[in-house]
Amino acid sequence: MAPYFGLTGGWLTFWVSVACSTDMMLFGYDQGVFGGVVVTEDYLVTMDLQGPSRTKLLGTVTAIYDVGCFFGAIAAFSLGEMLGRKKTILLGTSIMAVGAILQIAAFGVPQMIVGRIVAGIGNGLNTATAPVWQAETSKAAWRGKLVVIEMILNIAGFSLSNWVTYGFSFVGGPVSWRMPLVLQFIFIFVLFTTTPWLPESPRWLIAHGRIEEAEKIIADLEATTMDDPWVVTESKEIQWAADFERENGMSWTDLLKGKTGAGNTSTIRRLLLGAGTQAMQQLAGINVTSYYLPTVLVESVKLENSLARLLAACNSVSYLLFSLIGIPNVERWGRRKMMMYAAARLVWSLVFPRTDSSTPAGQCFCYLMITILIRYSEILEENAATKVASASIAFFFLYYIFFGIGWQGVPWLYPTEINSLAYRTKGAALGTATNWAFNFMVVEITPIGIQSLQWKFYIIWTIFNASFVPIVYLFYPETADRTLEDIDRLFRDDAPIFVFRDKDAISEKRPLKYAEHYENEVRRNSSVINANPEAMKKRLASVAKANEEGGWGRDEKV
Repeated sequence: MAPYFGLTGGWLTFWVSVACSTDMMLFGYDQGVFGGVVVTEDYLVTMDLQGPSRTKLLGTVTAIYDVGCFFGAIAAFSLGEMLGRKKTILLGTSIMAVGAILQIAAFGVPQMIVGRIVAGIGNGLNTATAPVWQAETSKAAWRGKLVVIEMILNIAGFSLSNWVTYGFSFVGGPVSWRMPLVLQFIFIFVLFTTTPWLPESPRWLIAHGRIEEAEKIIADLEATTMDDPWVVTESKEIQWAADFERENGMSWTDLLKGKTGAGNTSTIRRLLLGAGTQAMQQLAGINVTSYYLPTVLVESVKLENSLARLLAACNSVSYLLFSLIGIPNVERWGRRKMMMYAAARLVWSLVFPRTDSSTPAGQCFCYLMITILIRYSEILEENAATKVASASIAFFFLYYIFFGIGWQGVPWLYPTEINSLAYRTKGAALGTATNWAFNFMVVEITPIGIQSLQWKFYIIWTIFNASFVPIVYLFYPETADRTLEDIDRLFRDDAPIFVFRDKDAISEKRPLKYAEHYENEVRRNSSVINANPEAMKKRLASVAKANEEGGWGRDEKV
């Protein structure tokens, strides 16, 4: 039988995307399902978590999942490089299955905590690996879109979990919270039936000396033959990057000692940039509401439990729909603008189409309004207070719109792009571990913060969101419309710390010098191999057309 059931080109990339997206959808489902579980009467009674005195323990049981995710992501540092992308995901999925069984069968807090930690370890392995696998098997023009689609399906999983827990809330008894946990196995089954037969990352294979196997996969992903000049060029580019990193790379011990080594690989800087996007995503306050939106609406807005669940479910649909806007715009706007003001730009242009759209982060505005409205709801008379608190619901919804467009996908994509081949798995793992560490902090403090600080709690997230615009503007290079090897060249050419001064570093289009280098390499390789003349003619015509349109053949590169 032909490998991959005979699939090549776009269809093969599609099935890799199905596996990666299912992985992230499972992550979203797991993230959202416990928000419904923790307000379920039978769960609170069974686990003895009722009352204000148990609030801290309730937060710990919920947040301990993130500790497991953190250690799973740390484990991906070594396992991801040793096992490869596919086997790491299969291992993570197996561990998640064990953790899910422990949670479903739990009748006390100790077993629930163990189940949460075990499931978290599996999820940490998966979330550190899936975006890397997707990025390393995708064309440059598709890479951003496909990783953003992964994160949109993460939102779809989150939305599904909200509706599932809302629906089962009418059932009552143990089924109301155990069955939503059981449904995780739908995603686990899909991962077990797709991942094993899909291709390994060609970049991982080349880094481990399996060059012929990697070239066959590159050819299959491009729906061409191994002697195609583009396949040869791509393989040589990856080999060169791997050899450069092998000769000039640094051990973790040397990195921690502050050594920089030879070759100007900028390893520490690139690791920090990737991890920084994940830290900012969590400090934006998304998991104040992702894990606890029903709780926030009950405690801060004073809604009934059933209405709070319904609004959380409706909000997740809005979140999902508006996040779709990120798919076409992640390449058009670039990563920097998506992080700085993509969502605010869109909403502002819809309301005020003739004015400047470069507005500050909309997330900051939303948390500011939530803070003000909840503050006044605490000092006004009961009827007026209810109306003011209810007005804040609109800004919770609007916050999710802003976040879904700009900050949901890019922090998961950026570490897979900004880090070099030798540190891509480690960089993605460090970014994911950073995400889970800050995630744990946010989820752990939220119940206590709402209970003790009340409206002042939301000031924290207002300030954090306001700080992201200058940080991204000053320090973050653009990675859109570039091959992964282009980004290596940027850092080898001494990219300035303050990147806003370098036009090539912040351009949303591929810099011409990189495109010319790549095309020259293709022409050189085509002169020394026995290429198919018709295929070569077709390829060159495609590149020429793309150059005329200003794209410089960006759709022709893995």
